[in-house]
Amino acid sequence: MTYDERHGGPHDRGTADFWYNRPFDPHYFVGGSFQSDRVDLPKMNPEEITAYTVGYRKAEADGSQKDWG
Repeated sequence: MTYDERHGGPHDRGTADFWYNRPFDPHYFVGGSFQSDRVDLPKMNPEEITAYTVGYRKAEADGSQKDWG
């Protein structure tokens, strides 16, 4: 399956959350990340939740995270 990987979208946010060592917290932004309204889990549809989860799990499987060093 292919997911919309736009900056701020659910898949992107899942990937970013793992990269920045943030907890699993399904959400996305209507437009650009942190520059538009945030949509949290209670208002997400099943496809958006799946896209976030896949992004997070894919990044988790890759294992790379930001080195805050």
